[in-house]
Amino acid sequence: MKRRSFLQAAAAGLATSTLAAAERRSRPGSSKRSDSWTRPEPFRLKYAPHFGMFRHHAGDDPIAQLQFMADEGFRALEDNGMASRPVELQERIANEMARLGLEMGVFVAHADFGQVTFASSDAAMRERIAADMKRAVEVAKRVNARWCTVVPGTFANDVEWDYQTANVVDNLRRAAAICEPAGLTMVLEPLNPWRDHPGLFLSKVPQAYLLCRAVDSPSCKILDDLYHQQITEGNLIPNIDLAWSEIAYFQVGDNPGRNEPTTGEINYRNVFGHIHAKGFDGIVGMEHGNAQPGKEGERAVIEAYRACDTF
Repeated sequence: MKRRSFLQAAAAGLATSTLAAAERRSRPGSSKRSDSWTRPEPFRLKYAPHFGMFRHHAGDDPIAQLQFMADEGFRALEDNGMASRPVELQERIANEMARLGLEMGVFVAHADFGQVTFASSDAAMRERIAADMKRAVEVAKRVNARWCTVVPGTFANDVEWDYQTANVVDNLRRAAAICEPAGLTMVLEPLNPWRDHPGLFLSKVPQAYLLCRAVDSPSCKILDDLYHQQITEGNLIPNIDLAWSEIAYFQVGDNPGRNEPTTGEINYRNVFGHIHAKGFDGIVGMEHGNAQPGKEGERAVIEAYRACDTF
């Protein structure tokens, strides 16, 4: 599932009407389960589903989906499209998450797949970036988010790479200065250039590490999406260790297919155990599809995370 698909689905939004209480009580996966149902233990890591991942169990109402996630032991939510949702819906989601004890993961603050943005020295582009980050700060305050995703646009074919890198560093420093007072951290996401996202400036974790070290701000860190990094460089655990000081957030999806762990070649049980042993207490975003359709597919996703959370 490509990043564009995630953003388009998020931008389309979810139904904002609250389902009737009686309907919620009768729905499988709601907080009112049968007397024989026992709430499972919370997951050890903060795996964060996204809206729609469990809609066959919980329905289209985002509040009901949050309840289902909490009932299944998930401790966080990630929503790429949160900034595009109506303010009223953002507030409803935040209130319900607070009630359920769910932590907010990333939302997208800036992601351009067709223009040179952070790699540009253009004054108008600097203003656009600043506006995006100021908006992100307001959204983060509203939904209690500590991280926002930044995909720093494409690269230019007619400008030397090092000049573009310097421009990215300058623009990231300006953006970090906006985020720091609010306690918001931009997480830079390298995306694979071969299968999903050709032409983007940022494609590998070592490159993101260099940028974060150059910016030197607590508000500029790495989002290590292990699906993308398996494609571009592999060697996941050693690269996690090398970049550890700058990694603030993980996303996952197995390869090939970009579906739940256990459906591809990555040994996520070992990866999760490794980052847990290193003391990681952040969020692991479930930015992937379901390998199987319907309720059976949704249950398979939950069981896959249970199987990989046994380190």
